[in-house]
Amino acid sequence: MLLKRFVILGVAALSMMACTETPKDQSPHILLIMADDMGFSDLGCYGSEIPTPNLDALADQGVRFSQFKNTSRCCPSRAALLTGRHQHSVEMGWMTAVDEHRPGYRGQLSSTVPTIAELFRENDYHTYMSGKWHVSLDGSWEDPESEPNGSWPTERGFERYYGSLAGGGSYYTPKGLMLQDKRITTVPEDYYYTTAITKNAVQFIEEHPSDKSMFMYLAHYAPHRPLQAPAAMVEAHREKYRVGYDKLKEARYIGLIREGLVPEGYDLPLHHTEYGGKRPAWDELDDATKERWVTEMATFSAMIEIMDEGIGQVINTLKEKGMYDNTIILFLSDNGATNEGGFVSQLAADLSNTPYRSYKGFTHLGGVSSPLIIHYPKKYKALNGSILNDVAHITDLLPTCIDMANISYPNTFNGQPLSPPHGRSLAGLLEGGQRKAQDQFFEHRGNCAILSGKWRMVKLAREEQWQLYQLEHDPFEQHDVAADYPEKVQELQVKWMTWAQNNKVLPLESKPWTPRINYYKNLNPDQDGID
Repeated sequence: MLLKRFVILGVAALSMMACTETPKDQSPHILLIMADDMGFSDLGCYGSEIPTPNLDALADQGVRFSQFKNTSRCCPSRAALLTGRHQHSVEMGWMTAVDEHRPGYRGQLSSTVPTIAELFRENDYHTYMSGKWHVSLDGSWEDPESEPNGSWPTERGFERYYGSLAGGGSYYTPKGLMLQDKRITTVPEDYYYTTAITKNAVQFIEEHPSDKSMFMYLAHYAPHRPLQAPAAMVEAHREKYRVGYDKLKEARYIGLIREGLVPEGYDLPLHHTEYGGKRPAWDELDDATKERWVTEMATFSAMIEIMDEGIGQVINTLKEKGMYDNTIILFLSDNGATNEGGFVSQLAADLSNTPYRSYKGFTHLGGVSSPLIIHYPKKYKALNGSILNDVAHITDLLPTCIDMANISYPNTFNGQPLSPPHGRSLAGLLEGGQRKAQDQFFEHRGNCAILSGKWRMVKLAREEQWQLYQLEHDPFEQHDVAADYPEKVQELQVKWMTWAQNNKVLPLESKPWTPRINYYKNLNPDQDGID
């Protein structure tokens, strides 16, 4: 691989080019962990009944954010995480399924900006990734004989890689499975993807030279569909879900309030709108539907428990290597829980996304809200167990990581001028400081939103009207007040349109999944693709 060269702003990054021989002077290691399709309240430390002792311990010794937001979908969130930029601006406005041959929607990560791995590697870090990539065009790897096309992990800054380039597939036979840039075509009989991601991450750490700093991106597939886990583990989780989602949702809500992760003084929101007007109570379901829901949640819970156990193994390996005390650990999810499996899955996602409405792929708060844990007691011991209520966004994590490692962002990349990332470092907040609030913008498959101070405005498709929510009185988006504040709607719409025009978001596309793929596959690249 040809390592890209940078011109660095400031002297701090230049000093990082020489690794010291004294461990106590070593730059911090970074472990960036992301779950897939896990809801806001799916961790024990975010109110859940799911056992996550290792992540809970990180939260108890670290910091939790109550207002951390993502892009609502897998590929866009990964692009934003890896670049610190809005997904459309780095060509990942939709998914990797097709190149739409228009700015913002090329189906894979842009080569014009550096990834977080390229930044760390350029600054004398060893860089590793284990897990799901999903920012390379599907057509670049689907053929088993495919060669790297410039967008694979080992071409974007990662020295060592294990995982799937794809976004789907079974946990027993993942699609697009790779070691470095070589396809893995057979796996052992007892193979399970989450366990394999952990195993390879552990191996990378074990073989890491202790006198060098490490950046590792641990990108779990769990608990993304298909819901699959060992039968014995599923059975162990089944009984606690027989009480039904009404009681469990109430218990999670009480837990979130107790932890200070949602505001007090509001009734538990049930979001009847998501069901066309009436969300069914648990006792209204027939026995067969109840049993399907219990099975779904027991499997989902087992998948998260296996992921948490693996994270515990990675942490133990860091401790055995003497690296743990100097490791900054960050944990998040790429989007909210999904309703993609139908009615039962929607009922399950409602529990996962407590107390927020809607799901993965949509821009109401249930789609874009995620846990965020940052753990580094060596520097931020005074904040151990704290809750930070400042709004943060997934684009903030690249600036945060390089700031905490004392690395400056480059002003050129591949010989071309480079503007700063869109995100802002959270390090000052962790040190007890403040930062000025900043508007946040969202778009995915025509679902749009803007967060501006106490206001949040959302629409469900390009043809729909904007909905307006006053968050200081309605933190869970239950009461649309757009008709009462037309001037505010107009003001926020202008802001959103300006952002969209500046970030290659427009024009919006409203075609559903399969028609959209087929349309752009058959489109002359010189044509305008939007009807």
